[in-house]
Amino acid sequence: MARYTDDSRERVRDAVDFIELVGARTELKPAGVRRLTGLCPFHDERTPSFGIDPVEKLYHCFGCGVGGDLFKFAMETEGLDFASALEALAERAGIELERDAEDPRDAERRAQRDRLLALLERTAAYYVRVLWESSEAAPAREYLAGRGLEEDVLREFRVGFSPRSWDRVIRASHGAGYSDAELLAAGLASRRREGAGLLDRFRGRIMFPLADAKGHVLGFGARALTAEDQPKYLNTSDSELFHKGSLVYGADLARAAAARSGRLVLVEGYTDVIALRQAGIPETVCSMGTALTERQLDALKRLTPRVLLCQDPDAAGQEAVAKGKDAIRVFNEGHHLRGFDLRVVRLPPGQDPADVVVRDGAAAMRALLETSVPVARFEVERALEAGALGTPEGRDDALRAVAPIVGRLEPGPLQYDLIQLIANRLQMPESMTSEALQRAPRSNGRSSGTAPAPPARLMTSVDKREDTERAFLARCLAIKEAGRRALEEMDVDASFSLEL
Repeated sequence: MARYTDDSRERVRDAVDFIELVGARTELKPAGVRRLTGLCPFHDERTPSFGIDPVEKLYHCFGCGVGGDLFKFAMETEGLDFASALEALAERAGIELERDAEDPRDAERRAQRDRLLALLERTAAYYVRVLWESSEAAPAREYLAGRGLEEDVLREFRVGFSPRSWDRVIRASHGAGYSDAELLAAGLASRRREGAGLLDRFRGRIMFPLADAKGHVLGFGARALTAEDQPKYLNTSDSELFHKGSLVYGADLARAAAARSGRLVLVEGYTDVIALRQAGIPETVCSMGTALTERQLDALKRLTPRVLLCQDPDAAGQEAVAKGKDAIRVFNEGHHLRGFDLRVVRLPPGQDPADVVVRDGAAAMRALLETSVPVARFEVERALEAGALGTPEGRDDALRAVAPIVGRLEPGPLQYDLIQLIANRLQMPESMTSEALQRAPRSNGRSSGTAPAPPARLMTSVDKREDTERAFLARCLAIKEAGRRALEEMDVDASFSLEL
């Protein structure tokens, strides 16, 4: 990690307009001497509990407890380490940074890393040229066009094509002064199985550069064009430079859009990310076909607290949803107020996000995102759809399946809405449904790695009047200001049978 002089850091601190920096994330209003307040950019709230001191350039939220200086603010909102945040702020302020004197071994490691990054950048640029200029890449261009992807957006993501030659990249890299050891360290070459020497790792594939938060290419995801070329996707192997579980595809390009929109759209594949950006949904990323890791979730959380899971409706896509929600649930349990708000988007059968854009248009995809539902509702709907609700036994099975989902929720509007949904689907009174959910034994199904659900805490009903009263109070909680006014204007003791 680069180290810069204290004087450099202080010059950046003095030069950055902190009000402008924070104001890009939340609207700030004066609130006394040397204080501005606004809605916290780190957690969902309706009453401002976040404030900054524009002179000392500090921030603090009394709601979720986050706080720090302008460097930490940039780190948390941009998903950067300290050195990267300092470099980004210095570039923003037009300040030239000075390095501390380095240990010779650290300087050597940094120089080696810089050479590998330069090698990967020049190779990515070479693959781009091959895609657009070589006749060999015509099938790749045809495939990408068939996915509805245009040249401008493909160039923005630096999508390329690796020729089928056994050693084209190796020979070009040798000519530029790179060694076999560097080609192996960069993941661009493999040792021959027989005999001495190296061969190009990627041959005859569509190349998707995998970049860090600053846009530095660290590796590649490579898609085969024919069934004979296996595996279908071949990635750079994990190394000292490349860690697949730390990267999120498209995050470098999605950062600014995520900050503006307050959300990330998480899809399954590289072309889905590109298609949605082309469709005017630039806040889209993917986890590159792996279960979400703690490091990936931490990087996503620094960009926005709201994630829309938008996965293929096939079995693999639904498995990805299950793994994604379980990973985020575990993450949230460890981060309390600073966890994710996870929602799920259901796609039409047989279509992935790129298909929706091609067949129905960008507006249709944007409209689908607006239909996202909380993950608990998605789970309940899936369980009910899988049940045989036409028989008493099937309804009992459905109650066992949905009871742990509803029981995990805090009593409130979402839980009440789900009880209503379940009652309607099972054609049972809400009061009976609520009581049945409390009594229902839990399903013996596998929990996908999550802890057993706690005993259900449900909003129970005794009669229709209480159902109505609870529905009214739930709405008051959901729409706090209007609810407060409504309660102030009524005689609570005379209007409610419930004990308040």
